[in-house]
Amino acid sequence: MKASHLTSLFSFLICLSCWAQNSFSDSVLTKKVDSIIVFAIKQEAFPGAQILVAHKDSIVFHHTYGFHTYQNKIAVSKTDVYDLASVTKIIGPLPALMKLVDEGKLNLDTPFSNYWKPWKKKKDKQQLTLREILSHQAGLVPYIVFLNNVSKDGRLKKRFVKKKSEVGFNQKAYDGIYIKNRFKNKIYRIINRSKVSPDKKYKYSGLAFLLFPEIISNITGKSYEQYLQQEFYTPLGCKNLGFNPTEKEYPNSIVPTEIDTLFRKSLVKGYVHDENAALLGGVSGNAGLFGTADDLSKIMLMYQNYGTLNGKRYISEPIVKEFAKAHYTKNENRRGLGFDKPLLGNDSLQSSQAYPSPKASPNSFGHSGFTGTFVWADPKNQLVFIFLSNRVYPNRNHRKLYELNIRVALQDIFYSVIQ
Repeated sequence: MKASHLTSLFSFLICLSCWAQNSFSDSVLTKKVDSIIVFAIKQEAFPGAQILVAHKDSIVFHHTYGFHTYQNKIAVSKTDVYDLASVTKIIGPLPALMKLVDEGKLNLDTPFSNYWKPWKKKKDKQQLTLREILSHQAGLVPYIVFLNNVSKDGRLKKRFVKKKSEVGFNQKAYDGIYIKNRFKNKIYRIINRSKVSPDKKYKYSGLAFLLFPEIISNITGKSYEQYLQQEFYTPLGCKNLGFNPTEKEYPNSIVPTEIDTLFRKSLVKGYVHDENAALLGGVSGNAGLFGTADDLSKIMLMYQNYGTLNGKRYISEPIVKEFAKAHYTKNENRRGLGFDKPLLGNDSLQSSQAYPSPKASPNSFGHSGFTGTFVWADPKNQLVFIFLSNRVYPNRNHRKLYELNIRVALQDIFYSVIQ
């Protein structure tokens, strides 16, 4: 990406900010947003996208742009279902973990090995706490490519993968790809044996999120999916939020992600893009959730209100505040417990350098996803911002969504209405 493109985008925004604007329905606001999205699509940051913004407890902006692919055949719809990628972390395991901490069934500061027994035998892991792990402060390895264990020289190993479902091979990763049920245990063993850095500093790691579903199930006596559905998704009214959407027969269109040349050898649509989650049958804590912007708005509004929505309390206010707070800022770690937070000193940065908008309050929080998704809640300003795209189409090398800082530019516009 040429620096001139980024400079021209934010110069354009500065010019637009001089225009008067009074509300979220103002035509000038819509023109600003439209201009940025059109620019981004022309730059092939993504083939299409949608933006949902809620102020206080009401949706004030929900617009769609572009198409599912650059072939321009299926226009983006407000009811489209997206692969949420790492946004799964705060929509899947995190609310469950918060509730279990709230109920005294999990403790943030006792050894995590109390809940994940294999770590009791690992000297480098036995004293790690859930607080450290959720803050990405534990020194865990950032990522392990488990696909390397089921393939060799581009071919899938028959002892781990079958073309049809059969006894012991019921974990469906894709059409014609069924993973050995016990491969999950191999994933756990590899994580258990992974190294831990003695240098305790911020290092983003998704490894523990692969373990959380098992822990949640062990504590609650229900499957991870069942617990989330019963405790959160159904009562919140999230109608299209779940794992493996092709099995759930949603009437909505599912937005495709990448043309996978390594594993699925096809356009991935309706199956999780993340390979590690796919090897777990599409149900994981690191990725795997699919949902609509409307689904996400309900959970993010619940977070914005510190645990309540429409008069029903899901998690106590002190617990949500504890998870939404950065605990290791002295170590230059901006992260909350599972939640992403603004860069330290973000409010003093130019928009082109900030994450998220420099106008977002320090107590705001959210998460982004590799596929091009982003959700953010700001309790102080009562603003929820949701951006959904499939920037990995046709492949993950499309990084202009990041290089152009599109989401920050868009967030800035909505903050300008209330500040």
